[in-house]
Amino acid sequence: MRDVRTARGGPESDQAHKGSVVVIDSAAGAASHALHRHDTQLASMVAIWRRLLEFHGLDAVAIAGQAGIDLAAIPEPSARIEVDRIDALLERVLPLIQDPAFGLQAARCWHPTNLGVLGHAWITSSTLRSGLNRMARYNRLVGERGVTTVEDVRQGIKVSFHDNRDDPVMAAVVADTAMSILLDMCRMNAGAALRPVRASLRRSRPAAGDVYERFFGCPVRFGAEENAFVLASADVDRLLPSSNRQLASMFDRMLAEEVARLDKADVVARCKAALLENLCSGEISEEDTAKRLHMSPRTLQRKLSQAGTTYLQLVDATRREIALRYIHDPLLSITDITFLLGFSYPSAFTRAYKRWTGKTPTASRE
Repeated sequence: MRDVRTARGGPESDQAHKGSVVVIDSAAGAASHALHRHDTQLASMVAIWRRLLEFHGLDAVAIAGQAGIDLAAIPEPSARIEVDRIDALLERVLPLIQDPAFGLQAARCWHPTNLGVLGHAWITSSTLRSGLNRMARYNRLVGERGVTTVEDVRQGIKVSFHDNRDDPVMAAVVADTAMSILLDMCRMNAGAALRPVRASLRRSRPAAGDVYERFFGCPVRFGAEENAFVLASADVDRLLPSSNRQLASMFDRMLAEEVARLDKADVVARCKAALLENLCSGEISEEDTAKRLHMSPRTLQRKLSQAGTTYLQLVDATRREIALRYIHDPLLSITDITFLLGFSYPSAFTRAYKRWTGKTPTASRE
C-alpha cells in the first residue's frame, strides 16, 4: 500500500509502472495526501481517453506523456490519478480535434472494468433504476470533479451530470463523454433500442447538432440549465437479464469499503461500510462497530457527534437507504429485505419503512 509517484526525481516501484503518472492507489496514500490533494479519479478511466484519442487518429501515448500520464502503464484496480492531469491532457487534445461532438464517441470506447468494482456492480444490478442509484451513490469513486445524480420525475427518472470545470469548452467535452457513457451503460444492460424520453445539454448547439439527436434517439435541448436525460419508468423498472442479487450485494459492500478508504478520516463512511457488511448478521451494536473501526465506543460517539450525527441515526439512515433501493428489486421478498436489513421480524421492518416513507413496503410495490 503506497503513494506512488513516478514523476521525475521521485521514487519508483517495480509494481508501479514506470512513467510520470501520479497515482494514489491505497488507503494510506489517500489519507496521507488528504490535506493537500487535488480531486482524483480512477486511473483505469484513462484507458477510455486513450481509445478515444486513438479513435481520432492521434498518438495518445505521446500526447498523454506531455501531460505527465503514462498510458502504457496498467494501473492496479483501485489506483487513482489526479484529475488535473486529465485536464492537462484535454488542453493538449482539444485544439487537435475538429469535431466538437467527439466526446460522444466515448460510448464506443468504454468497458465496465474501467469503472472498477462499480462496473461489476452495474452489470449485476436488477434494474436500471437500482444500477443508476448505485452510480449516483458511488460516483465519487469514479471521479471527484463530476457528480452524477438520479431524480424521480413524472415520466420516470432523470439522470444528470454536473461538472465544476470553469473552461466551457472542456466542460462541454467532459459532459458529452460522461453522458454518452452513462447512456451506453444503460443500453448495454437494457438493450441497444433504449431511447430516453428527452435530453438536455448545457453546451451551445454545435453545427452538427443532429449528431446528438441521433445518438440520444430523442430531441436534445441545448443551452439548458443541466446535462441530463430522462428514462421512462417502464424502462428503468424492467428486470434485467444480467441481474444477480448475491453478487450485487457483495459489490455494494466492496464499494462502501472503497469509499471509506478514499477518505479514511470520514468516520461516517467507515461506519456505514461496517454496517453494510454486518447488517444481515445482526451484529451492529455500537460496541461491535467501534471495535471493527479500531476505536473505543466513546471515541466513535465523539467522532460521529463532530460529524453531526449519532450511531443510532446512522444505523437508521443506512437501513433506509438500502430499503429504498431493495424495495424496487423484484427478486427480493419483504421477508428477504427484513433480514438483509438486520430486522428480526417483518413487522419491525414494516413499522420502520412506514416511518421513513409514510407507506408500507407492500404499498410501495403496488
